[in-house]
Amino acid sequence: MGVHGLTTFVEGNRLFLSDVRFRDSRLVIDGNSLYFNLYLKHGLDRQHGGDYDAFAGIVCQFLSALEVCGIQPYVVLDGGIDPSNKKLNTLQQRLQARIKEAENMAHGRNGSVLPILTRQVFIQVLIQKGIPLVQCPAEADWEIACLAHQWRCPLLSNDSDFYIFDLPGGYLPLNFFQWTNLNGKASHRYIPARCYTTKVLCHWYGGLNQELLPLCAVLIGNDYGTPKEAETLLSLIDASVLSRKGGRGKGKAPSSRIDLLLSWLSSFASSVEALAEVSRLMGADSSGDKKKGKGGLRLQLQAGMQEYHITPQSPLASWFSECKAAPGRHNSPLPECFLHAAAQGLLAPLVVDALFMRKVLLHPQVENSKQPSSHCSARAIRQAIYGILLLKGKQGGSVQDNQTRGGRGRGGQARGRLQTTQQTGNEGFSIDQAASATSLQTQVSCTRICVEEFDRLNLNLKKNQVEALLLKSHLHLDTLGQAPAKVRLNALFEVLGVSQSAMAAVPPHLKLAVAVTGFWLQEAVPKPSQPQLQALVLGMVYGELVWIDQSGGTHYQCSVPQLNWPVERGFLRWLDRQRSKSWRQGMHVAAAHSFSQWQACLWSALCLNQLLLLPLPELRLSYLFSGTMVHGLLGYLKEGGATENLLPESSFSRHLYSTLLHAVRDCSSKARPSSAGRGKGRGGAQGRRGRGAFGVRRGRGAGRRGNEGMSNMFAVLEINE
Repeated sequence: MGVHGLTTFVEGNRLFLSDVRFRDSRLVIDGNSLYFNLYLKHGLDRQHGGDYDAFAGIVCQFLSALEVCGIQPYVVLDGGIDPSNKKLNTLQQRLQARIKEAENMAHGRNGSVLPILTRQVFIQVLIQKGIPLVQCPAEADWEIACLAHQWRCPLLSNDSDFYIFDLPGGYLPLNFFQWTNLNGKASHRYIPARCYTTKVLCHWYGGLNQELLPLCAVLIGNDYGTPKEAETLLSLIDASVLSRKGGRGKGKAPSSRIDLLLSWLSSFASSVEALAEVSRLMGADSSGDKKKGKGGLRLQLQAGMQEYHITPQSPLASWFSECKAAPGRHNSPLPECFLHAAAQGLLAPLVVDALFMRKVLLHPQVENSKQPSSHCSARAIRQAIYGILLLKGKQGGSVQDNQTRGGRGRGGQARGRLQTTQQTGNEGFSIDQAASATSLQTQVSCTRICVEEFDRLNLNLKKNQVEALLLKSHLHLDTLGQAPAKVRLNALFEVLGVSQSAMAAVPPHLKLAVAVTGFWLQEAVPKPSQPQLQALVLGMVYGELVWIDQSGGTHYQCSVPQLNWPVERGFLRWLDRQRSKSWRQGMHVAAAHSFSQWQACLWSALCLNQLLLLPLPELRLSYLFSGTMVHGLLGYLKEGGATENLLPESSFSRHLYSTLLHAVRDCSSKARPSSAGRGKGRGGAQGRRGRGAFGVRRGRGAGRRGNEGMSNMFAVLEINE
């Protein structure tokens, strides 16, 4: 989680860092820090929903720079919420801060909220480039440090926690890692960087015992006792140091609290002595009941220090050497194939958090804060995920029950309950039977299973109880491994409200994008406009043209016109110019909100597709959506521009645009409920524009299996199928 102020303190003192010429080495990389740094440092779009193609290009450039210098990267990613819940408050505070930042960005001010699909794009590029990676079950700081310690190689991050860990190979702060400024001869290229070791810091403070650095981090972090107790203790320590005229930190720059703490700790031979002094200080300032709590405070400090204790053998070393022993939670209920998928970054943290913690943190986006959160539009998709993970048989609310009880309601809120009794108005239904039925219905409704979602309400973070819903197929985590691909594909289409016949002409790798777009047309509030839909589909066509041009791939099984590249490239150049127009036009919050809802639907659908073992191929996200381009195209269309004037006659781009747009409309128009689903639901909404939750006519024909390169961890399923 980081130590507040420690990065500024260390990087502000040039003597703590040494210049290095980094090359020919392993490098353990904090993946979350890296993708955050790469996106923010290069001025990529954050207000219009993100330019994922530009981001993917920068990630590729970074990896190429490492390769030129003979550096082998190993990327470690954070997972979900810590099972102890001890850091949940901090995560909520960060989420609240990001909500406020996103609001600032919506009004043209600065902020550092990343587009919602940044992480997935980063993982896809790493997989495409064959970079070893692992996703840990929760926060990965400790696992990252243990791996770097065992391999005795440098660690790359910008997390201040790594200034505390004992890392023999050193810590390379991202702020000083000049990968865009390679030096040296062709055969001896290197990256200029700065390296930190705890040995240098401890030497600066008169031979400070290294085991005392974790105590410094815990004290600064205030992650113990009450805020008042933490501040009291730090004030007492400050007074103790100042009474000794600055201790051993004398002669340095003006003292900070960290400087004072390190000076104070340098007077102790061990952590035992320092903790004893902490108890004495708190005892001197306490009376009555507070004295009884000294032992508890000491135990809290010791527990915090233990998080920085490195074991000789890293739990990740065997994963990277043999792809064995996937990191997972103790006694995990996840089947083996899902454990490996999660470790490979192919199972979203949302899925793991919902299963283990029944808590989910939803990523804020740049949107209209006066409207419901964009994630509301995708709630039904997440309810299906929760149902697969948490419901067995007919336990809890079902999709069919939800459909017959009036649909989702505003914002995709499924409000169905398990129907357990016949209607009490039937003839011959006795009073005793009615009482018994009412009692049974009450018991069932009390046992419904929910997941806590932390999401935006206006400008505040709100916890919502979201009910898990059962699919018609009753698919559950335990049975997914035996379910045929056709069943899993039907389940995905059921949730998205899509018939397979509507998807027949769509290229396999775009089916999920088209299905999500049809779902978005039904669920987004306000309803998306025609120009918004057209701009979105034109953006997809752009991505396909770029991909074909770069790869030379002929991956279309449907009949398409022969590509006339001089014409198509002229169209590409025109589309590229629309990016700059979106910057000049300024921020259109209404459009940003609509496209944020589309991305929220896509993000949830990606999670569901992964959980269902990829019945549809993974989307190439970096070619699917460019926020600045889509906003620029929207401006053109709103000014009266026509798509017919853009798309060359008899061209591949015109054919693909027509195919995708027709399929999206077909998906949306055929998603109609039964007559029972048109009534008014408990939430007071009128049928969600005529469609009940997941209620859709199911098409014929088996679905295609996912991209083999992205689903090799499910090989056992392919044999069965």
